Amino acid sequence: MKAVTHLMGDPQLTFPVIQVAGTNGKSSTARMIESLLRSFGLRTGLYTSPHLVDPTERICLDGAPISPEAAVATWNDIEPFISMVDHNSVTDGGPKLSYFEAMTALAYSVFADSPVDVAIIEVGLGGTWDATSVCRPQVAVITPIDLDHQEYLGETIREIAGEKAGILANADAAVLGPQSPEAAAILIQACANADLQPTRFAVEYGVNSQALAVGGQLLSLHGLRGDYSEIFLPLFGEHQGNNAAVALAACETFLGSALLAPLDEDLVREGFANVISPGRLEILRTSPTIMVDAAHNPHSAKSLATALETSFTFVGVIAVVGMLHSKDAVGFLEALSPVVSQVVITEPISPRALPAVELARLASEVLGGERVTIGGDLASALEEAIGLADSSGEYGGVGVIVTGSVVLVGETIRLLSDPDSQGVN
Repeated sequence: MKAVTHLMGDPQLTFPVIQVAGTNGKSSTARMIESLLRSFGLRTGLYTSPHLVDPTERICLDGAPISPEAAVATWNDIEPFISMVDHNSVTDGGPKLSYFEAMTALAYSVFADSPVDVAIIEVGLGGTWDATSVCRPQVAVITPIDLDHQEYLGETIREIAGEKAGILANADAAVLGPQSPEAAAILIQACANADLQPTRFAVEYGVNSQALAVGGQLLSLHGLRGDYSEIFLPLFGEHQGNNAAVALAACETFLGSALLAPLDEDLVREGFANVISPGRLEILRTSPTIMVDAAHNPHSAKSLATALETSFTFVGVIAVVGMLHSKDAVGFLEALSPVVSQVVITEPISPRALPAVELARLASEVLGGERVTIGGDLASALEEAIGLADSSGEYGGVGVIVTGSVVLVGETIRLLSDPDSQGVN
């Protein structure tokens, strides 16, 4: 990655960066930071992954995905450098650049050409060796850390935290989201090693209060230099309120208000009110309510379960679940079990998908066979879930949530947004 960005002239060093790592909440937090900074008049770049429907979603300027034409034009500019690095690597017996590495190079080039006032960069995996980490962040943000991607990052939270702490080494400031004691110890030591004073959730900043509101929640946040009240956030769940506090602290740090006055409260409200986070408890249809959520590990499933219980008034929830084979399906289902009445099993369209029969077996062990149905492909599974919701006799009171895989969420958004889609009414 360093070889290709060097040939490109190191575009990632030509603009300020806020880099966001963590296990859960990275994308939502990055989107909140971007929206806040845009409300303050900054031209923003946002790089997130993976995409849900279209690859251009990964690279945004001023909150909007770049056009396919812009993506192609920039790709044509950098492709010779990528080919050169690929050729040299293969000649030496190494691999070509990965898809993610190539997309990261594309994003950095787009942001440099724009140019942006600040880029918010979501780490792909880990931190230390991630492709995005050729940057030098003005602010490094680490959202909650839990078990995920153990095959790459380590089997324990301490090991995973050590990998994610890699983004702190070259940062000017550190903002730490809610962490377990094990993760916090590793991160605080990493900050000390990098001569950074960490800004910590529930210590230097946090959430004063959260209240359910139509279309989201109303927050009061404790910032680094004061409190911010009556903030409407159009996202559901306690975890999103926590993400909002992290985003605010990151923006205060970046804009320097840790040393000056609080941020303009009206602009803070505007920034949060304009936040979107596709695929995160996103409502796609009503009657019955069909939502999608990209939760795919036990930690995010617990947040989803809490949100379903506290942010909605459903008398029952039907979950359509499909997962990848590398994920902790049992832990995921155990976290959802208290809040779902029925589970319909399907498979994401991925070579890494956990077969529906195997997931159904695991679900039956966790939930009991009477609560589990195999629904076939996604369209059939949605039809089955809608039928179960309608047959409950609680019109409008039973919700459908599609979850378990980012890939599955993307498929659902694509399916339900297509007016010509067949099989889902």
